[in-house]
Amino acid sequence: MKAAMTVLTVAAFLTVLIDVAGGSASAASLIPAALFLVMATFGFGGVARRSERWHYAYVVVLFLVGYAVFVVSDASLGATLLLVVLVSQTVLLLPITAVAVVVLLLPLFHAGMALDEGLREGLGLLAAAIFAAVVTKLLVREQEARAALAEAHERLRTYAIEVERLAAVQERNRVARDIHDGLGHALTVVQMQIKAARAVLPPHADRAGEMLAKAQDQAEEALREVRRSVGALREQRPAAPLSEALGTLAAETSAAGVPTVVEVRGTGRALSPETEESLFRAAQEGLTNVRRHARASRAELCLDYSRPALVRLEVRDDGVGAEPAPGGFGLLGLRERAAHLGGTVTLEPASGGGSLLVMEVPG
Repeated sequence: MKAAMTVLTVAAFLTVLIDVAGGSASAASLIPAALFLVMATFGFGGVARRSERWHYAYVVVLFLVGYAVFVVSDASLGATLLLVVLVSQTVLLLPITAVAVVVLLLPLFHAGMALDEGLREGLGLLAAAIFAAVVTKLLVREQEARAALAEAHERLRTYAIEVERLAAVQERNRVARDIHDGLGHALTVVQMQIKAARAVLPPHADRAGEMLAKAQDQAEEALREVRRSVGALREQRPAAPLSEALGTLAAETSAAGVPTVVEVRGTGRALSPETEESLFRAAQEGLTNVRRHARASRAELCLDYSRPALVRLEVRDDGVGAEPAPGGFGLLGLRERAAHLGGTVTLEPASGGGSLLVMEVPG
């Protein structure tokens, strides 16, 4: 809108120049026309950011300068165009009642003419002013409507993301309840029945007792695994920064017997909650596999921000190598998370032995 107003003002001033060159306007009209040009192009933006009192003062001064151009140029076409600019800027700065006052005063510029000519010219100027006011108001409303529509789209996008997040949380909680109430209960009953069976076995049934002891250990381990799974489903990633959350994971793995260090490369930057959640889960899954399967003596976590618009997470160990567990869903889940973000996950042997889990996502 501001650019269009500037173009219109410059065009009106050039028309004044043409009027002067053609002899239909006095050269003296160039002085107030130049002042009008400077005010309308350079002063308008600064005044628009100030209070309403400044708006009224600006319109009054511009009105007087426009009147001077109109009178000195003997009602030239360029002067009329400058008055159109005056009306448009008044619409942008003042209430509609003030705009109406300015529009109704403009025909009075022809008061010194003969009655029929003054009436004809005045009505023409009034029509041009009303047209300029209406067109400017419509453009303003269109811009406001576009801005409101963009804001509404942004709110809808935010609501959609929130609805998706809540739906995911509800589904996670539902799965957690199903596991806890179904499989967890069944394993608890099995574990208790095995324990009761061992208690009633005759003392000489050593072999059966050993087998039941192993079965009980397996049932207890399965029960612990169910509880870990339920906890992972219900647990939300800590609200701490991602690097601190990874440090907590590393400390847990170190406490479990696999010394783990964390390295951060590059300068950390803000990431979306979904991106941080995916990187955290990749580290969590990688370190869980290190503890369970890798038989490693040490592990490393690396969070790499060094490449623009891409974040890389590495989980490295010096264990027996990378072989996804048959039927395992951990790596599949990570790949689904990464694909949703437009990234990738790889698991491959590390140089020097062990395995290397890598997640790369935009961020």
